[in-house]
Amino acid sequence: MEHRNFGDTDLGCSVVGFGTWEMGGTQYGDIDLKAAVRAVEMAVDHGITLFDTAEVYGPFTSEELLAKGLGARRKDVVVVTKVGFAYRDDDTRGRDASPANITVHAEDCLRRLDTDYIDLLLIHWPDHKTPHDDTIGALEALKDAGKIRHYGVSNYDVPMMRECERHGHLTANQVGYHLFDRRMEAHVLPFCGEAGIGFMSYGSLGFGLLTGAMTPETTFVDWDWRSAGKAFGLPLFEGERFRAELLVVDKLKAFAADHGKSVAQLAIAWVLGNPALTVALVGMRNEREHWQLSDDDRRAIDRIFEEEDVPTYVGEPQAR
Repeated sequence: MEHRNFGDTDLGCSVVGFGTWEMGGTQYGDIDLKAAVRAVEMAVDHGITLFDTAEVYGPFTSEELLAKGLGARRKDVVVVTKVGFAYRDDDTRGRDASPANITVHAEDCLRRLDTDYIDLLLIHWPDHKTPHDDTIGALEALKDAGKIRHYGVSNYDVPMMRECERHGHLTANQVGYHLFDRRMEAHVLPFCGEAGIGFMSYGSLGFGLLTGAMTPETTFVDWDWRSAGKAFGLPLFEGERFRAELLVVDKLKAFAADHGKSVAQLAIAWVLGNPALTVALVGMRNEREHWQLSDDDRRAIDRIFEEEDVPTYVGEPQAR
């Protein structure tokens, strides 16, 4: 499997990463938690070397299950986790990227992940009340103490990243990016490429849209976050928009099949075609043969979206 480094750092990993949001068991439909642990083991066997989690997934469940799945092989992979929320009785109580909260919660992550260090610690969402220099100062202190190797952010826009860069250096920004959501192409991805910041795409398979498993009859249980119809501010699972997107997926399936591939492989290859991207996160998947799309392939894919009049939201503001 191909490997890339995060921006201008020496931190490298497989271009496909294992995303563990689903393993939290509380926001992403029904899941077999034992099977999820086995999937982690299988992913390592097949060459995936980056695993992304967060304390809010569950909360806490995903980190604990990931630790079980990795076991002694933790030292062979890159572990990414995210902090930046306050909790009370295991309930999320809002964003908090203050130094005190980050320091305490980083220690909790280390304990749940059963590790002495975190390869990459991210601030999960912008805390608009805490100055960026305070947050970066806390991350630098954790790095100096050997608790983390690198740090970065998630869901930050360019002005936020630019301010963070005044006080340290971000190894990565993790934001949603896939065929149906290309907002990051306008500003965030170019800035990351220019500033030497790695980029992690979550939702690389469109939160299930690009797996080929959904139909117009697909519904979601009430506690599945997709049941509200929105995906980080976009109406991807709403009524006619959802049905139009599925028509696009059907055409993408046919295009992929003509090349002997699946629509999921197409979706991953499309994301990885952006040179500023370091790793595409995919929920509970092992290695698939890497497919490199040509410029003609990418133009043909764009024509499918145009034929069905389905937007890709380039230039739209990102969720903050």
